[in-house]
Amino acid sequence: MLLCSYNIQYGLGRDEKYDIARVASELAQSNADVIALQEVERFWQRSGAIDEAAEIATRLADFYWVFGANLDMEASYRGPGGKLVNRRRQFGTMILSRYPIISSRNFPLPKFGAMAPQHSIQQGILEAVIDPGSGPIRFYSTHLSHLCPETRLPQVEAILDIVRRAPDEGGAWCGGHPLPEGGWLEGGMPPMPREAVLMGDLNFDHTSEEYSRMIGPRSAKYGRLVNRDGFVDAWVAAGNVEETGKTHPNDRRIDHCFVWAPMAKRVRRVWVDTDAMGSDHYPLYIEIDA
Repeated sequence: MLLCSYNIQYGLGRDEKYDIARVASELAQSNADVIALQEVERFWQRSGAIDEAAEIATRLADFYWVFGANLDMEASYRGPGGKLVNRRRQFGTMILSRYPIISSRNFPLPKFGAMAPQHSIQQGILEAVIDPGSGPIRFYSTHLSHLCPETRLPQVEAILDIVRRAPDEGGAWCGGHPLPEGGWLEGGMPPMPREAVLMGDLNFDHTSEEYSRMIGPRSAKYGRLVNRDGFVDAWVAAGNVEETGKTHPNDRRIDHCFVWAPMAKRVRRVWVDTDAMGSDHYPLYIEIDA
């Protein structure tokens, strides 16, 4: 199974041209099975007032998809005859999958109330439960604050809490219902597996406090300490050196894939496509046994 994490910068490429079709083409050519996108927008003037999520989905027609709107604002207008066209200007994350997406949830993350000229937006983490054929897995797409470690650390704590408590919460619905004939049990109870994969633009590298909180502390004598029920950096699980890699032309490895520790042995290969032109970030690819 091939995974991809890509901050598409709303289709604005390294050549400073907006081209969402180019992004979709890069993804199609990759043959990825599950794709986590960040900075997907809907109905912003800068990118042509198009629904980028729908446009990507149309061009990747064999994929199931969900979109998580984190920034959501009014963008309605009056059409012919003064008819109201209800529309929202949105910015968020997206997950696409060749396999059906059994259920999804979107969670807001802590937000810092900045003042001008700093820019602080609502961020979130999008969850999709997907069964690639060997059992369900939770996949997450997220994007953390670009401001500083102090604004990201509360978001990291929230993510760890969301991911860890999910199996105990059960699926999107669980249990039964006193009126089953009302349709509440339609489709059967969705699973909420312990296995989890987190992908996204986290805006921190391996030297940061956020990375240590997400993965585990570094011991001067024993190296990186990983909790057996925590996350493992897929980059390292694939045999790459923690200190290597670049997912942004002007930065280090700030886009990541973290897998639930017992899944680490299933990671086969992780690499970055530095030839991609569709964004200011490079897409990160992860080959993992399903």
